[in-house]
Amino acid sequence: MTIACIVVILPFCLALAAFSDLFTMAIPNRISAILLGAFIIVALLANIGVGQIGLHIAAAAVVFAVCFCLFAASIMGGGDAKLLTACTVWFGLDASLVAFLVYVSIFGGLLTLAVLFLRSHENAILASGIPVPQLLLTAKKIPYGIAIALGGFAAYPSSPMMQLAFAQLS
Repeated sequence: MTIACIVVILPFCLALAAFSDLFTMAIPNRISAILLGAFIIVALLANIGVGQIGLHIAAAAVVFAVCFCLFAASIMGGGDAKLLTACTVWFGLDASLVAFLVYVSIFGGLLTLAVLFLRSHENAILASGIPVPQLLLTAKKIPYGIAIALGGFAAYPSSPMMQLAFAQLS
């Protein structure tokens, strides 16, 4: 059961957050709360030491502090900051955290370019009938939850939690 939780919870929540952000430009707080709570439960069930859990929480606290500053400067949305923090706890203070943040940055840059391209061609897109969520064309923000999800999907296989799941399978 623990292995199934490790393999399913983070990717499922990331997919849910990405779709929500794409269609509503908002990430529900419950997704971040589920990620944080589920990590604690899964980590305890997987017999991860309290010290190691503390390091995962410390990593999330550092990312939250940076995200809070970006949110205060109106550079990052609150939902994005909470989702990025909640995902960080699943990576901990590990090289996979750096990979996760780099992937999020790369996917975020590509997403921003794609959204700006779509917005600059809004009339042609609407005239052609291509199904694009209306908020994607009209909102002034970027649905960065998509980039966070893609970064999470790319980095999660090398994370400590997935390595633990792989070790338990063998």
